[in-house]
Amino acid sequence: MDNLEENFKPWGMELKVYLMLMHLSTLAGFVIPFGGLILPIVMWVTNKENSKDIDEHGKVVMNWVISAIIYSIICTILTFILIGILGFIVLGICALVFAIIGAIKANDGILWHYPLSIKFFK
Repeated sequence: MDNLEENFKPWGMELKVYLMLMHLSTLAGFVIPFGGLILPIVMWVTNKENSKDIDEHGKVVMNWVISAIIYSIICTILTFILIGILGFIVLGICALVFAIIGAIKANDGILWHYPLSIKFFK
């Protein structure tokens, strides 16, 4: 982090906390429809110009969110042959576990790339 970023407090919180919450924001979709899509986008877009860390973590989070949407569409199609139900269960577990691991790593200052994530943003 350069000197400019050291004093930067996105939304009034420490950078590590913000990065941690960015990863956890994907879980908002479990409570609020489309919350797991909208909240990470807002968190990333509003502050990506001010911090390269926010930009990098935001890209990782958005890669996972877009990948999960694609996997959900595939699971929806596969539901007609019943295997899609199992796919949704696995996808839900992955979404929960990946967000928690990403948040813990972000709080430790580590950028963790989600497994199974398609790289749309590099």
